Amino acid sequence: MDRFSFLNAAHLQFFDELYQKYLENPDIVEPSWRAFFQGFDFANEYADRSPVEKVKVIEKAVEQSPDLSHIIKEFRVIELINAYRQRGHLFTETNPVRARRKYSPTLDIENFGLDASDLDKPFEAARELGLNGPAPLRRIIQHLKNVYCRSIGVEFMYIRDVERRKWIIDRLNVNENIPNFTPDQKKHILTKLTEAVGFEAFLNTKFVGQKRFSIEGAESLIPALDMAINHGAELGVREVVMGMAHRGRLNVLSNIFGKTQRDIFSEFEGKEYEDEDFDGDVKYHLGYSTLKVLDDSTQIRLTLSPNPSHLEAVNAVVEGIARARIDYNHDGNVSAVLPILIHGDAAIAAQGIVYEVVQMETLDGYKTGGTIHFVINNQVGFTTNYLDARSSTYCTDVAKVILAPVFHVNGDDTEAVVHVAKFAIEYRQRFLRDIFIDLLCYRKYGHNEGDEPRFTQPLLYKIIAKHPNPRDIYMKKLKEEGLVDEEFLKKVDADFKAILEMRYDESKKIEKNRITPFLQEDWQGFRKATREDFLTSPETGVSRDKLLKIAKALTTLPADKKFFNKVVRLVEDRRKMVEERNALDWGMGELMAYGSLLIEGIPVRISGEDVERGTFSHRHAVILVEDSEEEIVQLNHIEPGQARFEIYNSLLSEYGVLGFDYGYALARPNHLVIWEAQFGDFANGAQIIIDQFISAAEDKWAVQNGLVLYLPHGYEGQGAEHSSARLERFLQLCAQLNMIVCNLTTPAQLFHMLRRQFAWPFRKPVVLMSPKSLLRHPRATSTLEELESGRFREVIDDHLIEDKATITKLVFVTGKFYYELLEEREAEKHFDTALVRIEQLYPLPYQKIEEIIASYPNAKKIVWAQEEPSNMGAHWYMKMKLPVKDLLVVCPSASASPASGSHQAAIALQKRTIKQVFSI
Repeated sequence: MDRFSFLNAAHLQFFDELYQKYLENPDIVEPSWRAFFQGFDFANEYADRSPVEKVKVIEKAVEQSPDLSHIIKEFRVIELINAYRQRGHLFTETNPVRARRKYSPTLDIENFGLDASDLDKPFEAARELGLNGPAPLRRIIQHLKNVYCRSIGVEFMYIRDVERRKWIIDRLNVNENIPNFTPDQKKHILTKLTEAVGFEAFLNTKFVGQKRFSIEGAESLIPALDMAINHGAELGVREVVMGMAHRGRLNVLSNIFGKTQRDIFSEFEGKEYEDEDFDGDVKYHLGYSTLKVLDDSTQIRLTLSPNPSHLEAVNAVVEGIARARIDYNHDGNVSAVLPILIHGDAAIAAQGIVYEVVQMETLDGYKTGGTIHFVINNQVGFTTNYLDARSSTYCTDVAKVILAPVFHVNGDDTEAVVHVAKFAIEYRQRFLRDIFIDLLCYRKYGHNEGDEPRFTQPLLYKIIAKHPNPRDIYMKKLKEEGLVDEEFLKKVDADFKAILEMRYDESKKIEKNRITPFLQEDWQGFRKATREDFLTSPETGVSRDKLLKIAKALTTLPADKKFFNKVVRLVEDRRKMVEERNALDWGMGELMAYGSLLIEGIPVRISGEDVERGTFSHRHAVILVEDSEEEIVQLNHIEPGQARFEIYNSLLSEYGVLGFDYGYALARPNHLVIWEAQFGDFANGAQIIIDQFISAAEDKWAVQNGLVLYLPHGYEGQGAEHSSARLERFLQLCAQLNMIVCNLTTPAQLFHMLRRQFAWPFRKPVVLMSPKSLLRHPRATSTLEELESGRFREVIDDHLIEDKATITKLVFVTGKFYYELLEEREAEKHFDTALVRIEQLYPLPYQKIEEIIASYPNAKKIVWAQEEPSNMGAHWYMKMKLPVKDLLVVCPSASASPASGSHQAAIALQKRTIKQVFSI
């Protein structure tokens, strides 16, 4: 069978097209093909025979007819064409400073059963390449090399969607994948290159030795981004949301976003900010938003997200911002908003967040209509050689997870880079899917401009030291084409340098820096919070009529649909909570809060693992019809004109999903956005988002965010992995009113806390130690009256104490531990002890706590009690923050893990801790 492997390797589409022509009119088909198809038809007469037997019939026909020898060669050429499409990227001229690695077998024609005698023979297979009619093998090979093996290498044959694959093939065949720009376009490309090179040279002259993480070596990125944005606007893009690390960021801000060089230069001076309470961040981490007017007067909104040094962390944030803009600024039109992510080669290959984010590509709750991924592939990490940085062939191999095409392009061939950028935006707008551009280039200096790269890459940097930059290479090319002369080039250089000098002089006059605007348009009318804002929460009650309307929607199922019996009973029980018992449990209180916001025009989005039902089966915000799995979302049917309620079960990701929802909330300040961890412990999988964005973004970038985190927390004997949401870590991050940390005890408190988010004229992230056992605790209920009037209570005094003078011990506690202590107090009649609940741990309500302490004149002992080990929870925080001189602490001893893996041991420890609270 080896001699006839071409029968299996044949390009079926090509084969079928010829066969259809043969069926229409055998005479129009080349004689050798006609003879082959006659044999093929003969084989088909043996329809009842096995495929192997059919192939044998065809083999026999081939062997017996000398006219069919050319057909065998045709199939060999088809094999050759497929090999170029599948493996041509391995044999390209894409690396500007390194020799390509060697791969075998090569694409030499001898490896396909062809030889030099075939080079001038015509082959029908040429039609596969878009050539008109048969063409000599020599011409076919030249075409294939031009398309697949010059400055551009393409990976796409793994794509299973035939339409996308064919579109790519056809598009690559146009002009043999060789750039074809007009003289004006070429001059524009040169101008953008001049700006990229000139900007870095100016910084290097004026701010010697300062870190700027220059783009030098990858300057062709600038005209490529320019093409993606301008051509994208022609294809319907109205917003671009971009994320990138620090490499080249200042250049992108200046030459793509139009941030004035005056402000950038002033930031290099390290001046203080106008707002004395604002600490700021280094200049190459800052974000920016602007409305750019293109040459044809089209307006396009550009947003660059601020980003910490945690490189790829911004990916998810960008996707969240883009999705929010798609949903509410463009009526769901994904083609109007373009996310662009700019990666480093070492980071994209190694950072797990990249995988998490690309897996969102087509998911209902997270898709953004395709992202263009640019990789600044300077072939080295901080100091690590690429051979030590990954096991995959390419840094972009993660793209294959979602079957996204990848273009590898030589960064020195600027026209090729711009050509690929144009291709990428056309593909994205056509198919609304991700696409990757691997820009093979180099890094002119070390990791920063003060670093010495020869310590770790001496040979590479000998080459780089002598290597001309992309602008000089392109300038020489255009001079040889006769498009530009020395006078033109001098003028371009002089004009841009004059602008930079002027901006530099202007920067000297700036006394204090001002934070650059980021999503400023979306955040108009919001102000910074003050300490006075947290003295008393605003009124957040809802009228009885509205509450009953919401409850009616939540307790009604469509009569014409069949539901699981347990669901019917659950909905009926919710009706009884309202109409008969007037005691709402946690799930009902939560849904009532959402409903109250929806009818006030505030949309709600919740995402996380299994949030639709809820990990502990308490929410049931989405109810399925039993026999069709149709989704019923009762909260979207309260009244006409209400806001939209959206809830999405997420992929099994914390880092990526929390980053996405943070980005969504960043772009939607008047939108309740909630991320729920399946278990609170799992939030530590997203610690980078918590540390770098949620807790620090307002201080670093003057960016507010109203994201709410639900972190199920409590010690119920379920082991170490399902006990602690690491409350201590969040409290350690609290400062400068940066976020709210709560541990609540009633549904009404949750109701008012969520509504308080929108009663404030500012936004703060909220970290809620969400309950587990309290979801169904008989005493953790609230009445309609508690929702109808009042506000969030930061501290709840012991309302069961009739005479405070009888109290000798005052115990402060938080969360579900309160109910366990309450049960013990009642069982053992410890009525000399008061239990005060601190519902908001940060900002800690000092004034209210002092008032409560003062109201117990005979309380000689003041205790902080917690169920977490002493090195966890709020122990150290309360010792430091509570306005009590001799605070006693009761809690389990310090532990390396949050809790015991033995259920019985955990319960025994909990009982001992409870007993100790009353015996101390």
